[in-house]
Amino acid sequence: LTNSAPLKEATMLITYHGHSEFLLETEDGLRMLTDPFDPTVPWPYREAQADLVTCSHGHFDHAHLDKVQGKPIVLRETGPHTPMPGVRVTGYPSFHDDQGGTKRGSNVIFIYEVESLRIAHLGDLGARPEQEVLNALQGLDILLIPVGGTYTLDAEQAAALVRDLRPRVTIPMHYRQGEHGFPNIGTAENFLSHFPEHKPARQPLLRVTKGDIGEVPPLVVLEVCQG
Repeated sequence: LTNSAPLKEATMLITYHGHSEFLLETEDGLRMLTDPFDPTVPWPYREAQADLVTCSHGHFDHAHLDKVQGKPIVLRETGPHTPMPGVRVTGYPSFHDDQGGTKRGSNVIFIYEVESLRIAHLGDLGARPEQEVLNALQGLDILLIPVGGTYTLDAEQAAALVRDLRPRVTIPMHYRQGEHGFPNIGTAENFLSHFPEHKPARQPLLRVTKGDIGEVPPLVVLEVCQG
């Protein structure tokens, strides 16, 4: 008889570029970019290489494809997508405002299923989603949620949604931090103050597998990647 080592779980690496832009990287080198912003957004601007890009809506601060090197697959639509082997992305309808989209239009929530993880990026969600979408957002491993208000959910609304969805890990986005971010939106601290029972982890990136996600703090604030 021979002893066989347990199978090694694949690692997901998540870095934050500011605003609503994240880079998700799999262990085998697949790069997925969310909501790329243009140079007018007050966060450090950087070009990015990606195999897949999701854009929650067409505004300049969420759909600037010129910064993306290569020839990525771009997803903007609701519905199920299988852009490449081992990756499933599903888009769900929502609104950019609390008036049925009459002020700012529609927004697409994307759920990534990759490396056995379920990761949701809520885009510029401006109102609580319909119940069918809330049902789909149950059982998330990682939730990327806007918290700044004005254009999206504010801190209180975002906190209420997190408490309803109970993701294993929540990462705030679309907020103001010092000189970065739009001046008329709130800070991440406003959102974090609604969870006095949790001390947020502040780190430059999140490296996680399905098996060890239970060891990750429930609130993670990612420092903006400058490089």
